[in-house]
Amino acid sequence: MAEMDGLRALVTGGASGIGLATAQRLAELGAAVAVLDLAEQAPDGFPLVRADVTDDAAVRAAVAEAVESLGGLDVLVNNAGIGAQGGVADNDDEEWHRVYDVNVVGMIRVARAALPALRDSTHGAIVNTSSIAATAGLPDRVLYSATKGAVLSMTLAMAADLLPEGIRVNAVNPGTADTPWIGRLLQRTDDPEAERAALNARQPHGRLVSADEVAGAIAYLASPASGSTTGTWVAVDGGMSGLRLRPRGQ
Repeated sequence: MAEMDGLRALVTGGASGIGLATAQRLAELGAAVAVLDLAEQAPDGFPLVRADVTDDAAVRAAVAEAVESLGGLDVLVNNAGIGAQGGVADNDDEEWHRVYDVNVVGMIRVARAALPALRDSTHGAIVNTSSIAATAGLPDRVLYSATKGAVLSMTLAMAADLLPEGIRVNAVNPGTADTPWIGRLLQRTDDPEAERAALNARQPHGRLVSADEVAGAIAYLASPASGSTTGTWVAVDGGMSGLRLRPRGQ
């Protein structure tokens, strides 16, 4: 039997990037997977429930639809999120509220809606996508970093609350990942190739993180094989959070 045979999973932001890679990885391990996304078209092989995570009624309806189609829910991957650039003075109140509404409160809305089904599972698990930005100071990422720091703290508090109910909660902290979102950011720069080279050089292993690598960590945290892992995070960042290497060639 595969590691996650018989389990049911919902992945938010699952139509592309890390979310899609995660849906594919969980399916490879035997799970039945649905994705929650704003995309118009379902990714190949996965049922799509559409919702804007800033709309509580839409989230509740979409999660209920996913739970019904899957026949229950064992794993929630809270991956949907948006980016933000700039220093502390570069975004107004409206933008701060908008990004927090998606990246932090959006996760709460989905988790809240999924809790009744997760409580009925014997292998309940939530994995929240945080970021290296939660644990390392990155330039021009004040708003984004603040939301991902909130996700990390929220993960620990959720883990404490939900462990007595048999639900494990963990986070994954990716470094800069080679996703469509990063690709779009690079294309908006004056020199996309130079910017990509700078991002590669920023990470100790010298390249962007792949979506599949992040998906592997999420699958580890979600699996019943990790039944004693809760209230923690896994960094998938090429060593950025903990290593201090000499410059290459020295």
